[in-house]
Amino acid sequence: MNHIDAAEERIVRDRLRQKLNEVNSAAQSQLSSVQDHVNFTLQKAYFKCAYECFDRRRKHEDISNCVENCSVPVLQAQQLVEGEMAKFQERLNRMLMVCRDKFESAKLQNSNTDATKGMESCVNQAIEENLKSLPHLVAKLKASLAIDPTNE
Repeated sequence: MNHIDAAEERIVRDRLRQKLNEVNSAAQSQLSSVQDHVNFTLQKAYFKCAYECFDRRRKHEDISNCVENCSVPVLQAQQLVEGEMAKFQERLNRMLMVCRDKFESAKLQNSNTDATKGMESCVNQAIEENLKSLPHLVAKLKASLAIDPTNE
């Protein structure tokens, strides 16, 4: 690999890193209302519920069971969000692997400049497709968690 090829690959890697940071920022921004719901609304309800479990007339085991039952909605919500985000990340990773495979294939055909441009184009398209799916993902999570869009 010559210096020009190495420099082009480094540029593509830097642009890819920048694009991935953009995806991360977009995901965090769009998911903030969902995270707020989980971290504040559901956590607050959990603590209120757990507080009510502590009664001197109850056995220790009953208190523990009560507190555990209070945590169920928060844990389910966290698992739902984590699961959906894992699927989102997995889809993006698969798309980026296809881009990487195309890049490697094009390099083998000795068209490094074309390979670099193709890689960049492929990555941009994959990221744009995933970014377009974010609002639908957020809407799905909000519906699943019964988040009222008027209360945001």
